[in-house]
Amino acid sequence: MAKAYSLSPFFTSAVSVDNVIFGYESRALSVLLVERGVEPFVGGWALPGEMVLPDEDLDTAAARVLRELTGLDDVYLEQVASFGAPLRHPAGRVVTVAYYSLLPERTHPVAPSGWARSVRYFDITNLPKLAFDHLEIFQRCLARLRERVRSEPLGFELLPKQFSLSELQHLYECILGHDLDKRNFRKKMLSMGIVDDTGDYQENVNHRPAKLYRFNVEEYSRLSREGFSFAV
Repeated sequence: MAKAYSLSPFFTSAVSVDNVIFGYESRALSVLLVERGVEPFVGGWALPGEMVLPDEDLDTAAARVLRELTGLDDVYLEQVASFGAPLRHPAGRVVTVAYYSLLPERTHPVAPSGWARSVRYFDITNLPKLAFDHLEIFQRCLARLRERVRSEPLGFELLPKQFSLSELQHLYECILGHDLDKRNFRKKMLSMGIVDDTGDYQENVNHRPAKLYRFNVEEYSRLSREGFSFAV
């Protein structure tokens, strides 16, 4: 007969959620951080995260925590990975599940609430020191975003209704973290059929006005569902 064992050690862990919210504004990619008003790491910067309540599922907890700390509501959050190093939290064994999203900052204002002293977007190339293992979590979610940009079209909600191909290319460069060949990028985007020429040109610019495009909603939606291989 198998020897019985106690389950009590397995019920001494907690579960939390952490949200990596990427923002795009003024031709720059940023991440949303909160200044902690509670221990541990009081006064430090961290991802918007908190413990999961006993009666809620993970997705509900992620949305609740984001709303309670930053004021952001009705945000699509995608689960990325879990992090469970035994010593990742000074209070004890806490396994956290990371979510991420990509938003246009201009349409998603934030405000601190709960125990968050302040909340703001930081350029991803100039982050403050992060609490816990949040730098690792941020890096994992950034890697996921960069994988996504190569298999799904991005930009529908991040760019104005009409935009130049240079603006679209800069968005991709911000996410990927490197420059793209201008000719190859334009050829790829036009061949996919996700952008339509509006017949309009930029106004009030100090250079030759560029053509303006809009997203082809039907083709954009199809590629979002089916995916593609973006290699330029």
